[in-house]
Amino acid sequence: MQVTGSMRSTGSESWRSWAWRFHPNLLVPGRLHFPQLALRRRLGQLSCMSRPALKLRSWPLTVLYYLLPFGALRPLSRVGWRPVSRVALYKSVPTRLLSRAWGRLNQVELPHWLRRPVYSLYIWTFGVNMKEAAVEDLHHYRNLSEFFRRKLKPQARPVCGLHSVISPSDGKILNFGQVKNCEVEQVKGVTYSLESFLGPRISTEDLPFPPATPCGSFRNQLVTREGNELYHCVIYLAPGDYHRFHSPTDWTVSHRRHFPGSLMSVNPGMARWIKELFCHNERVVLTGDWKHGFFSLTAVGATNVGSIRIYFDRDLHTNSPRYSKGSYNDFSFVTHANKEGIPMRKGEHLGEFNLGSTIVLIFEAPKDFNFKLKAGQKIRFGEALGSL
Repeated sequence: MQVTGSMRSTGSESWRSWAWRFHPNLLVPGRLHFPQLALRRRLGQLSCMSRPALKLRSWPLTVLYYLLPFGALRPLSRVGWRPVSRVALYKSVPTRLLSRAWGRLNQVELPHWLRRPVYSLYIWTFGVNMKEAAVEDLHHYRNLSEFFRRKLKPQARPVCGLHSVISPSDGKILNFGQVKNCEVEQVKGVTYSLESFLGPRISTEDLPFPPATPCGSFRNQLVTREGNELYHCVIYLAPGDYHRFHSPTDWTVSHRRHFPGSLMSVNPGMARWIKELFCHNERVVLTGDWKHGFFSLTAVGATNVGSIRIYFDRDLHTNSPRYSKGSYNDFSFVTHANKEGIPMRKGEHLGEFNLGSTIVLIFEAPKDFNFKLKAGQKIRFGEALGSL
C-alpha cells in the first residue's frame, strides 16, 4: 500500500495534516504507512520460523482476535495475517494435561463439613437424582471421584429381557441406524470413518468367526455372515448422568484396543462443530461377537474424563503420559488357557467414566433388526435399544 497525495476517503485533508504533524515520512510518495510496514516485517519474520514456533507465536494473537469486540484486530488481515481457525485453536488446548490435573483434584478428600455444599451445588447444576443412588447420604462420598462413580439401587434400573440389545448406560441418543459407505454419523450430518474409529482389523486368526468376504471394504471385513448389516448407536452421557456402563447384550469380548488420543469435549454442540471428533479423542474399543456375529462397544473419553475403567481389564491405563497420541495399543483376551475371551451377560457391570462421556455401539445383525429409538431422546440403562 502506498500513501500518495491523492486521497479518496472523506476527511482526507484532516488526516493529512495529522499525519504530517506526527509522522512526516508517511506522506512521502513511495513510502509505506509505518504501522503496516512494521506489521509486514513482523509477518515476514514469522514466516521464517518453524511451524511449532509459529504456532506458539500466533496463538495469543488469535485468542485476542476472537475475544476482542468490534473486530479490533481485523485490520491485521489487510497485511496478510490470518488467525488460526477456532477448531485448530481448540485442538491446541492441552486437554490431556488439564484432565490429568482434574483427575488429581477429584481424588482429594473433602472435609466432612464441605461435602454437602459441594455435592449439593453439583446436584443442582446438573439435575442429579440422588434418590436412585445406593447411598443417598452425601457425607458418605469422600471425594468428587467417588460421587461421580456412585452406584445405583438394584431396582433403579430394571433390565429389559424382551429385547436383544439394551442401553449400556444412561444418556442421550445422538444417532443410530445402519452403517453406510463405511461412514458413521456422530450427529446428524457429521460423519467419521469407521476404520479410523475402530482401527485396522485384527488378524483373522484371532477372530471367533472369519469375515463373510475376505476382501473389499472395511465394512465387509467386519460382517461375518452373509445377509447381515452393520448398525451403530451413539449415546452421550451428560455430567449429571449415571457414570457406570454395562453390557448391552450377551456377548464375548475377545480384544481391546486403546487409542490415547485427545480429550476434547463430546457434548452434542461440539460433535456438530468438529468432524471426526470421536476419532481424535482417547477411546477404548472392545470387540468380540454375539449370536449374530461381530459386536463392539467403544468408551470415548472427553475433557476431564481421561479415566476410563474396564472392570475385567487391570492392564488398561488411560490418559497416561507414557502413551503418545496417534498410536494405539492392542490386548487380546483370547489365550491358550482361555480360547473364548471374556463372556458378558446382558446388564452385567462393564466399566465406568469420570464425569461424563460417550458410548458407541457398532454391531452386526440381520436386516430385520429394528431400533426402538428417536434421535435426541433420553434413555436409561436397561431400556431397549432394538431387537429383531
